[in-house]
Amino acid sequence: MRRALFLLLLCIGLPAFAWAAPTALGIFDGWGAFRDPATPRCYAIASPAATIGRAQEKAYASIGYWPKARIRGQFYIRLSKPRALQSELRLTVGSRRFVLTGNGAHGWASDARMDAAIIAAMRAAPSMSVESRSMTGGAIADTYRLRGAATAIDAAALGCASFR
Repeated sequence: MRRALFLLLLCIGLPAFAWAAPTALGIFDGWGAFRDPATPRCYAIASPAATIGRAQEKAYASIGYWPKARIRGQFYIRLSKPRALQSELRLTVGSRRFVLTGNGAHGWASDARMDAAIIAAMRAAPSMSVESRSMTGGAIADTYRLRGAATAIDAAALGCASFR
């Protein structure tokens, strides 16, 4: 319950003057699904179950949908620490491995085909981890449980169906 509350607060932490805050579509075993009519967008999101060392950033993984831009199922990860320049960013989902692109504490798939492969792997695996080297030379390793991820991803996709 504490984890679900953290997810909710993380995702709706918008300024008080915002005219439309994201709407929670559901919390599914640590993964949340949200709909943001102001953007418009929908997303599934989770925070890591484990992080090596002390986090410097609020880490999370998300799958986003922006129907007006025709973007569906875009993978994004925010690392717990900024990544060193030229350090490879590796995502492991079950037995599948992906090299992500990005900068600093941000990472994403290189194209829509990789997004789809990551989501397919997430649906079948119990966990995923992202690893790299931090700017200070230490390890970055954030691990996510994937139970509930498929349901949250589906809820986010359905939540944006009416924006078309």
